[in-house]
Amino acid sequence: MKRHAVTPYGREAGSSRVRVFSWLDRIDTHIDVHSYLSRRNADPRELLRRPDLVVRVERELRRLAADRTDWLMLHREASPLSRGGLERDLLAHTDVAIYDFDDALQWDAGEGATWRRLAPKSAKALAAVRTADRVVAGNDVLADWASDHARDVVVVPSCVAVGDYRPKPDYGLSDPPRLVWIGSRDNEEVLTTIGPVLEEVHSRFGARLTLIGSAQPTLGTLERLVDRVPWSPGAQHAVLATADLGLMPLRDDPYSRGKCGYKLLQYAAAGLPAVASPVGANSTILTALGQPAAGGRQEWVDALTAILEGSDTDRALLGRRARDAAASHYSYEAWKARWESAVGLTTDGTPGGAS
Repeated sequence: MKRHAVTPYGREAGSSRVRVFSWLDRIDTHIDVHSYLSRRNADPRELLRRPDLVVRVERELRRLAADRTDWLMLHREASPLSRGGLERDLLAHTDVAIYDFDDALQWDAGEGATWRRLAPKSAKALAAVRTADRVVAGNDVLADWASDHARDVVVVPSCVAVGDYRPKPDYGLSDPPRLVWIGSRDNEEVLTTIGPVLEEVHSRFGARLTLIGSAQPTLGTLERLVDRVPWSPGAQHAVLATADLGLMPLRDDPYSRGKCGYKLLQYAAAGLPAVASPVGANSTILTALGQPAAGGRQEWVDALTAILEGSDTDRALLGRRARDAAASHYSYEAWKARWESAVGLTTDGTPGGAS
């Protein structure tokens, strides 16, 4: 049988790794993966470095779209250059068509850059959900929108490989206390929303922030209390295991409400206490993990202070409870049967009955 998965990024990109590669690693079925340039992103700088490869990949995707296949799963978008037609054709020319997404792409009209407005993600997401036999959404916010346009929508959260994370060995505070945030350069700006909180906690406790992601400074005056670690799987696991407290602030806007709360799951997998904004899927995840939510500035200060001033036993209870909950409710093992059914990898090859 001809089975294909199409994703815009390579294995090192969080979204593609979590929603595509990590699932395919766990099944016996052979799937041909098309991951565009196989990079962590597909912005113009990446495209301009390899125009020959871009042309080859675009031709390959169009050949795939013209050929009838048995099963195809499209994650997010097929091409950064498409306006939705390629995504529609790929899903229309297959017997079982699955569209998977984990961000509020439907509200991403390309603001902020001319090149993004030429090929907005919103147009691609709409074309895909209208064409797919089944849409697999990362959370209820995304599923609610998709249900207005799609015939069949299933929620499967972004899952975490808990066993791959090194659990914290102890819960005594570092000297100085070590807060941590993990993410891409494009998303770092959200940390400025709790900038005054970080300044106050730094002043009171000497706490510093380790930022796992880009090595390039982007946070202005906050950089004086920031230590940067370039992302890699090994660095990610090592830093989380030695940090004291994870952070996940979010703006309360439509795009942020569509996020899947993955940072919280990574912190939990390492047994790390965390504080986050109760926005979108974060609210559900915080409740499941037993971690504190923080809205305004004072709530953030109070939540961080309570953890930093708490005992080692208190922090251990928070962290270990979160790790156990992540394994029970958000791990690949917990969701494997549901995911296989959701994407149509059932005995008869048709979309299963997951809901």
